[in-house]
Amino acid sequence: MTMQVELVSPERILYSGEADIVIARTIGGGELAFLTGHTPFVGALDIATVTIRSAQGDELVAVHGGFVEVSNDVVTILSDVAELSSQIDVERARRSGEEAERQLQHDHDAEAEGAARRAHVRLAAVGGLGTATH
Repeated sequence: MTMQVELVSPERILYSGEADIVIARTIGGGELAFLTGHTPFVGALDIATVTIRSAQGDELVAVHGGFVEVSNDVVTILSDVAELSSQIDVERARRSGEEAERQLQHDHDAEAEGAARRAHVRLAAVGGLGTATH
């Protein structure tokens, strides 16, 4: 059995389709796997990758916060910033990560740390070229 998955940002619907499992990292809850028949759930998403697994394969998504809701075999992911792996500019993500890491060496501030985490998640979404968390 499958469940319906909707990944929505303010600009558009990034993904709409069926999946066998959705794996997401929540703030304070760690990594969670949602399967058909999952109990209702609402959680805040961390900056991490989300895996949407279906018969067609895995769709990896770089999610930069947001919320996940599960109810009646529907998984809804709401995120202000989310990118499908196929839409990520790898070189731009690498440059952003390197720049953020350089900035962190000189001044450890929240903005640079967030930029580094986002770059690492983008790279992780395109095939493990970075780490999912920083």
